[in-house]
Amino acid sequence: MPRRRRWTDPLVISVNALGLTQITAWGTSYYCLGVLAKPIGADTGWSTGTIFLGFSVALVVMGLISTWVGRLIDRAGARTVMSIGTIIVSSGLLALSQVHAVATYIAVWAMIGIGMRCCLYDAAFAALVQVVPSRGRAAISYLTLYGAYASTIFWVIGHYLNDAYGWRNTLLIFAAVNLVVCLPLNWLGLTWRETTVAPAADVKASATPDSAPALEGRLRVIGIALFALIMSLNGFVFGVVSLQLVPLLEAAGLAGAVAVWVASLKGHGQFAGRLVEIFFARNLKAMTVARIAIGVLPAALVLLMLAHGELVLLVAFTVLLGASQGVITIVRGAVPLALFGTKGYGAVLGLIATPILLVNAFSPTVFALIVEQIGWQNAFNALLVCAILSWLAIELMSRPLSL
Repeated sequence: MPRRRRWTDPLVISVNALGLTQITAWGTSYYCLGVLAKPIGADTGWSTGTIFLGFSVALVVMGLISTWVGRLIDRAGARTVMSIGTIIVSSGLLALSQVHAVATYIAVWAMIGIGMRCCLYDAAFAALVQVVPSRGRAAISYLTLYGAYASTIFWVIGHYLNDAYGWRNTLLIFAAVNLVVCLPLNWLGLTWRETTVAPAADVKASATPDSAPALEGRLRVIGIALFALIMSLNGFVFGVVSLQLVPLLEAAGLAGAVAVWVASLKGHGQFAGRLVEIFFARNLKAMTVARIAIGVLPAALVLLMLAHGELVLLVAFTVLLGASQGVITIVRGAVPLALFGTKGYGAVLGLIATPILLVNAFSPTVFALIVEQIGWQNAFNALLVCAILSWLAIELMSRPLSL
């Protein structure tokens, strides 16, 4: 394809535009407490639990409105919804920089939750399917490459800004960045759409084996429910393990600094997993990729159980954990596209996201209660059971649905 044609391709334009907005939006909102929670607590005197309660409220709000937002994306278009979501996130970050009372703090996080649901991955996946419906899976895969380092990049930026200007001014800067970077890119990057018939070269380059008819009727309902259950079980494990990764590595025998270094490899694992999916799994069905990615998680947890302080095994566990999580992010958008097609895709993602977001909101608290009741080792065994159940469920699901 001539260079000029390539750079005017809606897939290239939308993926690169949304790639930049996703790094920025995730880093400034979803991940901001990773570096700002401690200074917020030091300034306000609030407990860490109170500070993260705000974030949990945001996730609950995201879950409660998820289906509605998905339907709105189908009706009004992802371009409009994502742009409005960016404005809400920016306004929320501005308000968060000014809070002095806990009640206001919680309310503002609820507002940010509305914005995040409108402009993060689920909305972005639907946007790409609207822009390039014949190449949706490829576009989703490329987009997730950008997001692999969102936390890493913005934890560094946030740490520097907090040291230089304080947490309140850091949030003001984050609010401005959303308006200056994300808003125009969301609006302009989703302006172009592919033609009804994609160029032959493009179709060949981006073709996937997911060509079965979309599920309809009862099978569609069952498929949505099963996939939501599988992703929720998987999300519970990742929600706990990701949050507890450094303590897990320390409990496995690593010293503090080494544990932090090994934990940082998770982002590299995510990026590597997504690269492998793009370049080596393009000829596999989306369900096959899902089975592999979900099957890697219990294997990784077994490595952690067997490590006993062995650095090589703990590095392997962390990289595999990241790779699994990185590919499952793609799976979350690609499998529904393969199973249910482009019609009502935003609403389908919204339905599936509802239990996942609610599980993510409550998983740390639920796991802490489990630890209190049955001890850390038994609680970890429960995580392994959840991972195995998720893997068995995706294996069973793939057969009757013939995917």
